[in-house]
Amino acid sequence: MSHHSHLEEVARALVAPGKGILAADESSGTIKKRFDSISLESTEDNRRAYREMLFTTKGLGDHISGVILYDETIRQAASTGEPLTKILTDGGMIPGIKVDTGAKVLAGFEGEQVTEGLDGLRERLAEYVELGAKFTKWRAVINIGDGIPTQFCIDANAHALARFAALTQEAGMVPIVEPEILMDGDHTIERCYQATSDTLRTLFDQLYHHRVIFEGALLKTNMVLSGKDCPTQATDGEIARETLRCFYNTVPSAIPGIVFLSGGQDDIPATARLNEMNKLGPHPWELSFSYGRALQAPAIKAWKGEESNVDAGQRELLHRARCNGAARSGSYTQEMEQAA
Repeated sequence: MSHHSHLEEVARALVAPGKGILAADESSGTIKKRFDSISLESTEDNRRAYREMLFTTKGLGDHISGVILYDETIRQAASTGEPLTKILTDGGMIPGIKVDTGAKVLAGFEGEQVTEGLDGLRERLAEYVELGAKFTKWRAVINIGDGIPTQFCIDANAHALARFAALTQEAGMVPIVEPEILMDGDHTIERCYQATSDTLRTLFDQLYHHRVIFEGALLKTNMVLSGKDCPTQATDGEIARETLRCFYNTVPSAIPGIVFLSGGQDDIPATARLNEMNKLGPHPWELSFSYGRALQAPAIKAWKGEESNVDAGQRELLHRARCNGAARSGSYTQEMEQAA
């Protein structure tokens, strides 16, 4: 199989109908916050136990195509001694890895950030291939505020995303490029549309100039919605229409799929909005999900860090995965929530 065909095959498998991606790539700081919410200490053993609870959920692979891992997790084994990557693969899921080293302050640009992690990336990618990863992810953060985002911030992040994507494809893996326009703030849906549109247009220009194979890459991004402190909150229908209008104007049809981040949305609205968009299909790309909190929040609450609650945690995860799987075809209903 050619390099191009291999990348396209993996990309299409990640956005297979009825399935989406579980983002389990929380940094040490983020997982600590999640554990604080259930009064559990963030030790390596507790983090492993939590990920093992998620990944060993029976039937998860029916709705989840792939899982994004953190550097610690891709190296861990379950309590049985079996590598977590093997558990995923045996369950029909594709292991992936977050490779950026986080968003840092963009010098000279107050309120803006640029993501780092390009130094030594080629060598790290080669190691991740050996550890079983088939795809990667890099997240850029774009803030909306007074006079921001600037075009320079958008350019800096798009350039880094494109370099990451080119290096990932060189290593034989599928890159998920993730520009996230944050929902923090009181901005309107119109401002979110403009910032998202400017970012995506710049990003695909950079990907093209870096000779990234569009058919072997995925876009992970935000929905176009009102800032969370905006007095006027857009409806699910408005969010679906504005998000699609933005994508139709900026995202090439050669991209196999767009996977949404939940970005601070609660679990049920994130599912309902994805469902609204797919009801308006078909679209040139698969519209899927790559949720972290919106898949995990009910599961971690039910688990509470206790062995006796593993089944309860897994039931919650499977339920959310099933609902989002249904939203992939626009067939999700509120009755699915009540039935559970």
